Amino acid sequence: MGVHSVITINIDKAKAIAHDARRTARSAEFAPLDIKATIPSEATTAEAARQVIRDKYAAMQTAINAATTVEQIKAALP
Repeated sequence: MGVHSVITINIDKAKAIAHDARRTARSAEFAPLDIKATIPSEATTAEAARQVIRDKYAAMQTAINAATTVEQIKAALP
C-alpha cells in the first residue's frame, strides 16, 4: 500500500502565469526600441521592429489562449 498523489493543474492559472511570462519577455524586447522610437531619425525603423515584436507576441497570446494542456502552453512560450 502506497500513497497515491494526483497533481491537478488549473489550466486557467497556468495560462495566467504564461501570459505574465509573455508580457515580461515582450517588455524586454521592447525596451531598447522604446528610446529609439523617440529619436526622429530612428523612429521609422524602430516602429517597424516594434510591429514585428507585436505580431510575434500576438500569435503567442492566441496560442496560449487556445491551449488545453500544459504542454501546449509551454510550446507557445519562447
